[in-house]
Amino acid sequence: MVPRRLEPPARKSGLLMEMKPAVVAMALILAGAACTASSSVDRPASPVAIADGPSPSATPVPATTQPPRFRSEVSALYDAARRLVLRRNWHPGCPVPIADLRLVTVRYWNFAGDVRVGPLVLHKQVANDVLWVFRQLFRARFPIHRVDLAPRPQPIDWNSTRNLTSSFNCREATGNPGSLSQHSYGWAVDINPLQNPYVRSDGSVLRAAAKPYRDRSRDRPGMIHPGDVVVRSFAHIGWEWGGNWHTLKDYMHFSLTGR
Repeated sequence: MVPRRLEPPARKSGLLMEMKPAVVAMALILAGAACTASSSVDRPASPVAIADGPSPSATPVPATTQPPRFRSEVSALYDAARRLVLRRNWHPGCPVPIADLRLVTVRYWNFAGDVRVGPLVLHKQVANDVLWVFRQLFRARFPIHRVDLAPRPQPIDWNSTRNLTSSFNCREATGNPGSLSQHSYGWAVDINPLQNPYVRSDGSVLRAAAKPYRDRSRDRPGMIHPGDVVVRSFAHIGWEWGGNWHTLKDYMHFSLTGR
């Protein structure tokens, strides 16, 4: 099978050369409305609705007679979005100033084959690169269970079936207390965490529902495999995959730094 051709992003991120990782913790839950293609970081003309309830990822895109097209928006965290982040997840000492974070809304295909809209929060210097990746995933119809903002950091629940594709989350690194996760800087993304679990060196996983997906020879919707459109798209913007780690595997995880 010939790999799908990737279109080059408009620019490459130089963030890794400009900044060094440092401190702790963020997580978010908010909601965005349907998006228009834009790379503006100013307040949108039509504000994105922000609420404490379900995000737009739970709402289908209105049906049209035209084939679904990828749409997206990058905007500053403003008004309700900013208040929600400050109230729930951001605090002095986090490694990224809140002014450097961007709200990114993207269209994606869910597991039922429907188009949904979901929000991510990313560092401003990687927002457009990651947006380009999600454009490739949309065009390839790679299925994503749900795109949403991460919940408040909390202990991992063995029985949880939460399956959020998310980004910024100011917290400690999984399995490495005292060390910051790359999500804390806004330059990491987790995709379909149930289908692409964190697997310890002894083969154990963090949640019961992820156990069937330790077998990476399976080819199930939402799984990420070496050389597929997800891995190739992130590699194209210079990001690395946790599925390539040696002592353990974090199949959901992509980051600018490779950590």
